[in-house]
Amino acid sequence: MINVNVRLQPIVNKINLPTVMKSAILPGDSMERLFIATQIGEIFFLNNGIARPFLDIRTRIIKLGASGGYDERGLLGLAFHPQFYYNGLFYLHYSVAGTQGPGAQPNSFKPNPCDPRTLSLKWVNRETHYDHIDTVEEWILQSNGQPQKRRTLLNLRRPYSNHNGVNSLNFSPETGKLVLTTGDGGSGYDPFNLSQDNLEIAGKIIEIDVAKDTFISTPPVVTRFNELPVPIQETLSIMAKGVRNISGISYQRFHQRYIKYVGNVGQDLEETIFSFFHYKPIPVTQLVQATSMNVHLDPKGFVNFGWRGWEGAFPTSFIRGCTNNPALDEKIIAFYNEAITTSVRRLQPLTSYYHRDPRPDKFSGTALTGVQAYMGHAIPALSGSVVFIDLSRKESQPQARGALAYTQVRQDGKQNDFRVIHTDYDFGSQAAYYVSLGSNLDQTRLYLGVYGSMRVTDLNQGTVFEIVP
Repeated sequence: MINVNVRLQPIVNKINLPTVMKSAILPGDSMERLFIATQIGEIFFLNNGIARPFLDIRTRIIKLGASGGYDERGLLGLAFHPQFYYNGLFYLHYSVAGTQGPGAQPNSFKPNPCDPRTLSLKWVNRETHYDHIDTVEEWILQSNGQPQKRRTLLNLRRPYSNHNGVNSLNFSPETGKLVLTTGDGGSGYDPFNLSQDNLEIAGKIIEIDVAKDTFISTPPVVTRFNELPVPIQETLSIMAKGVRNISGISYQRFHQRYIKYVGNVGQDLEETIFSFFHYKPIPVTQLVQATSMNVHLDPKGFVNFGWRGWEGAFPTSFIRGCTNNPALDEKIIAFYNEAITTSVRRLQPLTSYYHRDPRPDKFSGTALTGVQAYMGHAIPALSGSVVFIDLSRKESQPQARGALAYTQVRQDGKQNDFRVIHTDYDFGSQAAYYVSLGSNLDQTRLYLGVYGSMRVTDLNQGTVFEIVP
């Protein structure tokens, strides 16, 4: 891999947190448009450089930023049906207004290998001890140009406010199904180990067959697959587990197959990008039946990212300062038994970057916020690569600056290194958090969403750039 320099070309500014950027062709239109969804519930499309309103669901979104401005809820996912031009169907994932709860217990969590009680916690009283409800809905753009909700696909009760996924909806070009990426439910260290429990919806990548009609207008609010009515179970399959928090999934065509790229946000040590060709999804009906009969399912082909036993390439650890040397610290394995259990079955990372990295040509990251395959030729060095972004590199103080980087799949299948992509844009005294990454339909153009604050309540500080040579 070589050094790459790019320009950031502003295409729209003074918008709210741009959490999702997707391209589509409107019915009756002839041009591909970039759609921008903001965390607070607005969706715009660009027309001649102007952001035109497409849909506003701000009244449907839970009240954001009540505890200080930072929030991981809101409008989290937007995906257009592959036949959107003809059928007008699109899909939303968001946190529902009026569903605020007290949250699961404990309110905060840190594992203690010396206290086994912290290693086997259960989420109890779920009907009352939860933070909020997320919903996945199908909408249609009517012939009069007005979007309208058609049906609800899922209602998910979430234990904590964070780790709900972001850019969480995509359509698979392989199966034609809607793909939902869910986080582990929040707090830190996955207190209830939801990500490894096959029946828990949290911490999974799920395929939804939207071509099937369940004839259920109001699905129940659930946390586990076996709580769903059978007609809804029949639309679902599990693609992967062991997820902490994911900033979407990206597909890259390679001959007649697709490489799947997924970025898993880290805890204390590293951020990780995974890639895989093959997977064997497990139908939820089969999973529920096997569990009820106490039958062991063959995990072969079922992708496992390893969380919570593994944080990317390392066993999950927590950091404790060294008493006699404040400049140093120690990393303590948090879940030793779980790291052993998942050590062989987990998927190995494509690449990782770290929260502390002393190498001069790298950066120390905060949180992975976007992963996108690039198939264009305008930036030749990036062609066929996967590009990713970090929210804010730690070396960027006093003003926050995000990081842009890339890596490639190695022919021998081993873990690869990454390279920083250098940009020429001068943000001046303004903070620049890199919050989202998108592309056009054929992945030949890349878009970067930047925000000037970490607070969702600080409005109109967003800019969307095109990444150009």
